[in-house]
Parts: sequence; structure tokens; C-alpha cells
Amino acid sequence: MPNIVPGALAPLDIAALAGPDAPRHPPRILLLYGSLREVSYSRLCAEEGARVLRALGCETRFFDPSGLPLPDDANDQHPKVAELRELALWSEGMVWSSPERHGAMTGIIKTQIDWLPLSPIGGMRPTQGKTLALMQVSGGSQSFNTVNQMRILGRWMRLITIPNQSSVPMAWKEFENGRMKPSSLYNRIVDVMEELAKFTIMTRGRDAILTDRYSERVETQQDVHKRVSG
Repeated sequence: MPNIVPGALAPLDIAALAGPDAPRHPPRILLLYGSLREVSYSRLCAEEGARVLRALGCETRFFDPSGLPLPDDANDQHPKVAELRELALWSEGMVWSSPERHGAMTGIIKTQIDWLPLSPIGGMRPTQGKTLALMQVSGGSQSFNTVNQMRILGRWMRLITIPNQSSVPMAWKEFENGRMKPSSLYNRIVDVMEELAKFTIMTRGRDAILTDRYSERVETQQDVHKRVSG
């Protein structure tokens, strides 16, 4: 990691951030990207983010969207759908990195999210109560259309979307031999990954409390009452 100033990036203090009964294993982060190009700057940015996360003590995994069918064009037993859902269930936090195409996130990143249900899979929800960081790349001037759209989507998926975000303009200028050059844009990615890791440590293990909803408790009690009364 040649862009990191020695001594400026320290592994996270899990004991200081987590509660007394919280998990102590490395935070598990899934990274999704929104381009299938051979030189994909959204993937390269995600890879830079993953290096930072690992330096902080996190475990990272990627999902390759190549071959993922369109929503409703296959069932949830499709191998790529099953792989994506398994990774989402494994994760405690996510990174979504997308190019801006026609002023919006790409269909590739949206398709991945559309395959993740809000309802539980085997008793576990793939997104609700987990953390999320957002990044976008642009071929031209800086824009925030894509991160703003993904932020709405993250909220809809009941993810804890962190405040910080990254937008890399003219991304083709920011990389050399597959690695990002030193810049304030690179430093922002480091900031975002640091914040994601901290939020993940602080909130994981508390999802049962954070996602406990009055409306769902009422529905459950009403179902029990109907069953007993019937």
C-alpha cells in the first residue's frame, strides 16, 4: 500500500469500539461493483478499499457479477444468485461501488441488489441491520448522482449507510498499472473504509435490537391471537 503514510493507518481497536458481549472476530465485508469491463474503475476502487479494510483487520470478499441473471429471469436456485445471497448472509457490512452511467447507477449494481430480499433466508436477513459504504466513479466531472441513488437504495434495504462516501471524477486519470495514484481522492476512500469498519464493529451483534420493530411485534402477536382464538 504505497499511498499510505507509515503510522497513519492503525488497526482498529475492537475492544474500544464494541460492547462487552459483542463479537471479536474480524469484521466481514462484502464488496460489490457495477461494471464488467476488463478495466473496471469501480472494481479497482473497490479493490483499493478492500486493501485498506484488510489493513484495518477486516476480512473481505468480492462477488463477480458476470453471469448473474436479470431479476425474475431465473429462480433463486441459480448458482450466481445462490452465491450472491450466501455472501450477503456471511457479511456484516458491504461496499457498493458503481460507475455513473447516463447519470445513474448501472444496471449491473442494481441487479445485484435486486436479488437480495428483505425477507429472511433461513431465518437470517441478508441486509437489514448491516452497514454500507458507497463509492462511485465517473468518466467526466465529479458527480454524486450515483452515491445519492445508492443511498436511497441502501435505506430501502434497511442497511446502516454510513455518512461518508467517495466520488472519483475522471477515474481514468487516477490509476496507473491498476493501482490508484496518491491524491485526496484516494485519501477519501481510506476515510470511507475506516468509517465503515468502525460502524460495523459498533453495530454488529446488536442487529436484534436495532431491527426490532413495533409493527412486526404487533403482527406477530396478532397472528398468535388468531391461532389461539381459532
